[in-house]
Amino acid sequence: MSGNENLSENIEEYLEVLYKLGKGDHLVNTSQISGNLKIAPGSVTPMLKKLDKLGYVNYSPYKGAILTKTGLKKAKSVTRKHRLLEKFLHDILQIRKDKVHDQACDMEHTLSDDAERALCHLLERPDECPDDEELIPACDFSFKTCEECMERKNEEVEQVGTRKENLISIVDLKEHQTGKVLFIRGDYKVIRRLMDMGITLGAKLSMMKIAPFKGPVEIAVRGSHLALGRDIANNVFVEIIPEQVKEEDGATVHG
Repeated sequence: MSGNENLSENIEEYLEVLYKLGKGDHLVNTSQISGNLKIAPGSVTPMLKKLDKLGYVNYSPYKGAILTKTGLKKAKSVTRKHRLLEKFLHDILQIRKDKVHDQACDMEHTLSDDAERALCHLLERPDECPDDEELIPACDFSFKTCEECMERKNEEVEQVGTRKENLISIVDLKEHQTGKVLFIRGDYKVIRRLMDMGITLGAKLSMMKIAPFKGPVEIAVRGSHLALGRDIANNVFVEIIPEQVKEEDGATVHG
């Protein structure tokens, strides 16, 4: 996890499941959580109440829980470590795909932020894990590009610092949602390709259409509509712009 706060493995597991099932914008009910964690439904409610008091979720009795901004940030950090470890276990150590999930679960809680960063370098900035090809969230370090991270690879995480914004990949935007590009994952070739399309750091883009089955996504940026394959879209991360802000600065795009 990012930062200096140490969370119990149990809490991290709950946050990870809440992120997997609800992303941070959907309520997740107790039966979904108990089924995913393979525990009794009666033991879920006390933990959700505890997470609510800690500020990681907003819990509604008989409805479920949704991650807060703080909880979402923690959940993405744990999820990122888990999925990087799955990639390492499968691609580097040649562990069978059906075994990498459980092994990564055992390892993710003890992986330091510095080790996470080194692992990302070793794996050459992967965007998906081998287990169901789930998207690997962006790192929480205060870089705008992976090139910047590589240039400062001798600095420890404490020197680098973490970003304040809660970023999501553009593939996780909902239709007509708008975001500001704050991080691009990949090498200089990826950055150059995106720049040629008008997708640069600080640019505002809106999701127009999301094709099913991991098909291309259609976005609006700088007055143009573009269709992006998932290999590119997975690696563009934005901070969501609230509706009222879009209305004030005229950034709303209607499809």
